[in-house]
This record gives sequence, C-alpha cells and structure tokens, in this order.
Amino acid sequence: MHLLQCLLLGSLWLFAADGVRAQQPDAAPAPKDAAPEASPAPSDDSPEVMFPHREWDRIWLSGQANFISQWHPAFHSPYQGKNSLTPGAQDATSRVLTLYTGLRLTKTTEFLCDVQETGGHGLGEALGVAGFFNLDVVRNPTLSKAPYVARLMWHQIIPLGGSKTASEPSPYSLFREVPTRRLELRFGKMSLADFFDLNTYGTDTNFQFMNWAVDNNGAYDYAADTRGFTFAAMLEYHDKNYVVRFAEGLMPKVANGIHLDADMSRARSENIELELHGKVFRQQREGVVRFLSYVNHANMGTYIDAVNACRFGPDPTTCVPSITDHPLQTTVKYGFGMNFEQPLTEWMGLFGRWGWSEGQHESYAYTEVDQTWQVGLGANGGRWKRRNDRAGIVFVSNGISHDHALYLAYGGYGFLLGDGKLNYGRENILESYYTLHAWRGFFPALDLQYVDHPGYNRDRGPVFVTGLRFHLEF
Repeated sequence: MHLLQCLLLGSLWLFAADGVRAQQPDAAPAPKDAAPEASPAPSDDSPEVMFPHREWDRIWLSGQANFISQWHPAFHSPYQGKNSLTPGAQDATSRVLTLYTGLRLTKTTEFLCDVQETGGHGLGEALGVAGFFNLDVVRNPTLSKAPYVARLMWHQIIPLGGSKTASEPSPYSLFREVPTRRLELRFGKMSLADFFDLNTYGTDTNFQFMNWAVDNNGAYDYAADTRGFTFAAMLEYHDKNYVVRFAEGLMPKVANGIHLDADMSRARSENIELELHGKVFRQQREGVVRFLSYVNHANMGTYIDAVNACRFGPDPTTCVPSITDHPLQTTVKYGFGMNFEQPLTEWMGLFGRWGWSEGQHESYAYTEVDQTWQVGLGANGGRWKRRNDRAGIVFVSNGISHDHALYLAYGGYGFLLGDGKLNYGRENILESYYTLHAWRGFFPALDLQYVDHPGYNRDRGPVFVTGLRFHLEF
C-alpha cells in the first residue's frame, strides 16, 4: 500500500510541475557540479546526470542505478563453518535501483518519498567477513525482489534567526537556502546512516569505497531492518560552526530481521551526534569532526551467557552456544564513535574513523564489529582536470570483544560470522578505488580490496577482491 501511495504521489507531483514552476519567481539553481566562486575547479566535459533535469522549484525527481560485480580467487582455509566465506574462487553481482521524489510545500516544509529495488548477490551471500566487501548487498537473500518504499518522511525547518545560508538541493532536502540557525525535524521511514556518521571522503557506495566497514563506522550498530531502514524521529540544531542531531528509532525484532518492533517500551534506539566545523591553525583549511553515541534496547542475547550455558551444561564437549537461545528480554547495548575529515588541498583530503561498542551483547542490526579504526585519503580529479572523477585509499582494522571472540571460538554463530572455531586476530582491510566520469551520468569504477584474517580468524585468508562498479545517475 505504501508503494502505491508513493508512486501516486510521484505522478501527481509531475503532473503539477508546470503549474508549480509558474508560481515560483525564484531563479534557477546552479548546476550540481558548480564550484564555489572562491576556488573554481576545472570544468569536466559533460554533466553529471544522464538526462537534463527540468528546473522545478518545488519538485524533485531523480534516480540512480548501481551495479557492483566482485570476484575473489581461492584462498587458504583449513576448515569452514556455515557462516564462513566460501574459500573457493567465486564471483557475484548486486544491483540497487532507486527513484527519488520530493515535494516542497512551503519554504520550510517538504515531503520525501523514495522507491528502491535490490537484487543479485554478494560474495558468499555476505557471510564470513565483518567488513564485507559490498555495502549494497542486502544481508538476507531470501527477501522479495519486489520494489519497496525505502524512505518516506516529513521534513520541517524552524528558523531561529534571520540570516540565510545557501543550500544545494538533494534527494534528502530540496531547499535552496536555509536559516543559518535553525531546527530541523524529520519523521517517517529513513536510514539513520543518511544523517549520522557522514564523511565527505568515505560515505557513498555509489561513487566512493564499497566496503561497509569503510563507508560506515563498523561499531555503530545503528537501528535498521536488514535493508538498512527504520521508522524514526530526528531533531537537529544547526548553527554557524556546529550541528547537534538526535534520533529515536525502531529496532528489528530479531538480529538482522526485516520486521521492526513497534513496542518502544521494550525495543528502541537513541542516537546523538555533535558535528564541529573549524580550523586548528589559521592557514589550515576548515575541517570537520563528529562525535557519536548510541544506546540500543532490544531482544539481544549476551555472549558470555550463551558460552556459560554450554560450559556448565549437561554435555559441554558437544554443546554449541547459541546467542538466540534465551527468553524474550530487553537488554541494552551502547557505543561511541568519532570521525574526521581534513581537506589538504582543493582536490585531496585526509579522513578517519574510530568506533567502540561494549561487546557484551550480540551484534544486532549492522555488522559484527566491536572496535574499529580507519584512516585514508580521498581525492577528486581536479589535479588532472577531471574534477568529477574520484579516487581513494583506506586502511581499516576491526576487532571484537573477548566475550564475542570466545563465543565464536566455541563454535557459536552470529548473523554474519561463524567458522565453527576461531584463532582470533584483528580483521585488517586495505581498499582502494578509482571512479571515472566517463560520460554524462555514467560512472564506471575499479575497486581493489585486501582482507587479512577474514571473520577475525588467523587460520583463514588472506582474501583478495577485485570489483567493477557501473553507476548511472538520472
């Protein structure tokens, strides 16, 4: 029903577009790839979208298609479990198709509705690696391939001052200018990863890195169903040099589940982030640092309880611990994160992340990472007069808690990991990519990844992964 409503709204918005445009005397916006006047970048040879967009002031209509094909050769594996990455050579291709629509009702109110379709597969069906190679992969291959409503939200701005700031319209906000000091409210279906833990150089799997421990903080177990979306309410306060955002969202009923728990007395997630903009030295370019914290309440098991149930049970020699073998309960998991970005030149910048979660309770919504850090470089092609090209390299190191490692060593299974036993070592990942702006909205990319100790297991790997991505912007 939601899908039909969304498509109907999109049709109505298109039908009303000419009339709405006639009511708006505002000038047309600058093109998406327009550079700031203070630091003009070399022009590229074609626009960044496949077809020219009509300049509707209150209407947004765009789309994207992202295809990622990856392959890894055979790697060392003396044993494997049901959640292990397959050691034999294999390849897999995924796709994500999205239609973005939006309607701005007033200068401060808008509605956004996106329809998405996903398909294909990931290497090993996205099992066996905490920092998996492809963020586009839906972690439950049995889900329906039918299109679904990905985002459906109301967005409201409350001005707190008279000064204005230019704003580039996007699928998540259609406003061309916003008050410098303001409150922003959002309510509806959304992905918290669209607003929390963003980073200019490492966030977007359409144009940048592909690994899901790079584009997101691996230790941020953010509230989401298996497709990455939840129902939430979010409040943001924006000022000149800082932003504070808070969101309350629904948790899934089971780990990596598609169904969300609507009983907020037993299952919910609180998320808060402070974003600071500024310079450490006068000659330095302005950087950004973000501090994140989250608290999840859900029906989560405890690793040490699952292990002890076997160790002190009737048959400890053959018992396999199960993190889901517990009565319905509410437990609390919390964590912290930080990320930074620092431009070094007009075309290159340094970035990094750090994350930690308490690691006693099961990984529930994102991936099986309890500690992580990363550092990398991101760039555009401005240096060689290809400003719409993108490139980057990053190193990531993921870890899990002692209790989590003990659970896997006893043969336990999470929703992603489980080799049957474990010789623990940190999962270290090196990734590099180059995205070429070939023509209009066509962006092919080459990606290379090296993963040492996949699934935190020194006995398996390393794994080399090559990837090709074909991205279309409409």
